[in-house]
Amino acid sequence: MYEKLNKCPLCKEGGFSNAMIIEDHAISKESFTICKCENCNLLFTNPRPDEKNIHHYYESPNYISHSNKTNGWIDLIYKSVRRYTIRQKLLWLKKFHPKKGRLLDYGCGTGNLLKEAKKDKWITIGIEPNQKAREIAIQKELDVRTNLVEIQKEKKFDVISLFHVLEHVHNLDNTIKQLLDRLKKRGILFIAVPNHESHDRKHFENYWASYDIPRHLYHFENSSMEYLANKYKLKIKDRIPMLFDSYYISLLSDKYQKDNSNPISSFFKGLKFNKKAKSDGNYSSIVYVLKKQ
Repeated sequence: MYEKLNKCPLCKEGGFSNAMIIEDHAISKESFTICKCENCNLLFTNPRPDEKNIHHYYESPNYISHSNKTNGWIDLIYKSVRRYTIRQKLLWLKKFHPKKGRLLDYGCGTGNLLKEAKKDKWITIGIEPNQKAREIAIQKELDVRTNLVEIQKEKKFDVISLFHVLEHVHNLDNTIKQLLDRLKKRGILFIAVPNHESHDRKHFENYWASYDIPRHLYHFENSSMEYLANKYKLKIKDRIPMLFDSYYISLLSDKYQKDNSNPISSFFKGLKFNKKAKSDGNYSSIVYVLKKQ
């Protein structure tokens, strides 16, 4: 059920040490060790549930990205913000690829971005391994596949997006290589990940909701993302803050820490973290815009 890694999933070096132990506050209440690589600075869950058994840690009505249901006011806030951020993502697509083309959304969930991009005349395909989420997306008349093998014969894509997905992928190296093989030369890759150097992480420490362990297998920061870009010969074109994440993560983290939530207090914490991040760029989550050379 569990697998222990002997090498860093990103750089494949064997030099790493235990950095911290974090509890799964959201679902299982189990605790997991996070290791830190001495070479590329990647933090990774180790040992971790293997690929065949990780689905048990997603089996909860609280895991909102795999469902269209709303359970409580925090989910309602999440979905309201998500509608706005989908519009933002469309603007990013237009900015970095003005001519509409082919979009692959890897880990598309219930297909919200695909639906809006399709309306905007993009040719869209999604990948979503979770059956429940995939079925919801297909009901929206979207082309959604189970895995990358199913798109090997498709034409290459102008843009590939992974919004809060890369941290969930078991075979990190092979997945990135397969995605880049499906991306056109000078194509754009959007990767959004939580930022382990963020001010909200430093504030909430072990209660930081973006650890989301063990569903999050990796915990990135700027240096590890730069290593990733260099390794796969990608150029970082931009780093875009996901400003709403600090508010949502503050809400969840306060809930884990106190077993209750004060939305006003959490809002002002998120506001404070975003203000601090203006000086050093350490926002709660960051979208890395990468260009294939």
